[in-house]
Amino acid sequence: MHIGLCYDLRADYLAAGFAPEDVAEFDSEETLGAIESALARLGHQPERIGNARRLCERLAGGARWDLVFNIAEGLYGRCREAQAPALLELYDIPYTFSDPLTCALTLDKALAKRLVRAAGLNTPADLLVADPAAAVQAAARVPGPWFIKPNTEGTGKGIDGQSRVEQAADLAPRIQRLLMLYRQPVLVESYLPGREFTVGIVGTGAHARPLGCMEILIRPDAPNQDYTYDIKDCYEQYVTYERPAENELRAELETLALAAYRVLECRDAGRVDLRLDANGRPAFMEVNPLAGLHPRHSDLPMIARQEGGSFDQLIATIVASARERMPAQVIAA
Repeated sequence: MHIGLCYDLRADYLAAGFAPEDVAEFDSEETLGAIESALARLGHQPERIGNARRLCERLAGGARWDLVFNIAEGLYGRCREAQAPALLELYDIPYTFSDPLTCALTLDKALAKRLVRAAGLNTPADLLVADPAAAVQAAARVPGPWFIKPNTEGTGKGIDGQSRVEQAADLAPRIQRLLMLYRQPVLVESYLPGREFTVGIVGTGAHARPLGCMEILIRPDAPNQDYTYDIKDCYEQYVTYERPAENELRAELETLALAAYRVLECRDAGRVDLRLDANGRPAFMEVNPLAGLHPRHSDLPMIARQEGGSFDQLIATIVASARERMPAQVIAA
C-alpha cells in the first residue's frame, strides 16, 4: 500500500524555538526512520507527510494515500491528538490507531477514569480541580495520601518530586503551583502505593489482545521513587524494566488493561498504565492510544521484544488491524 506518515518531529519544533519539555511527546528522527524502514521491508510504499498542519495542506492540494500511519500528537489544546484523525476522516482516508473521540477522551485523564470506573473497573478515587479556590476541597473529598498531575499532559509532564503529597496542608499550594504552571485543571488522585506496570495491547474491539506486561522498577539511587518526568528522561540511569514473574498477577494486570482499552474504544495498539493499590489489586491509571514507537527505548516495542517479537512484526500487526477498517476495493488493489 501507499502509506503516508503523519507525525510531529521533535527536532522541527526545537529548531522553531520550543522548549524541550514542550515537545517531550514528539518523535525523534530515529523513530520516524524506523517506522518508515519497517513499512518498506513489509512491502509498502511509505511517504512522509509531516504534522497536522502539513497534512491539511497536502489534503487540500489533492494528495491521497491508501492508509496513513498516524503518530501525530498535536501541539495545542486537550483535543490535540484528535486533530490529524479528524482531518483524515473529513477526507475519508483510512488511518492507524484510535479515532478523534478516543484520542481526545483518553488525553483527558479525568474523563477516561470516569468511564473506566463506570464500567466497574478499579481506579483510584480522584477529584478534578480547575481553580485555586477549589484546591482546599481536595483533601476532604479524596482519601490521602495524594498524587497530583496536570489533567491533559503526557510523557510525565508536570509530574515531579512534589507530585506525591503526604500532608493535607501541602495539597492546596502544590495544586495551585500546577494550575499556574500548566494552565489547565489538576487531577488529584488517592496515591497508589504498590508496584507499577504497563501493559501493551494490540488489535481492536473483540480482536484486541494483550501483547505483554512490563514492570517499571525505580532504582534505589534515583532522586525519588515515582515515575516522574525527570526519571523518564534519565530512564537508562534510574529505571529497570522487567516481565512480571507471577503468572496470576500478570493475568490480572492484562485482564484489567484489556477491559479498559475496550471500554475506551482504543484501536490497533496502545499501552495501559496500572499500579497496585493498598490491597495489592491492579488499578487503572491511564491509557496511551498513541504509544511511543522508538524501536529500542519506547515501552510498546520493548514489550514486543520481551515477548519474542520484532519491531517489524509490531508494525505489521498495527497495519493489519487498521486494514480491517479499509474499504474492500482498496484492500483488493
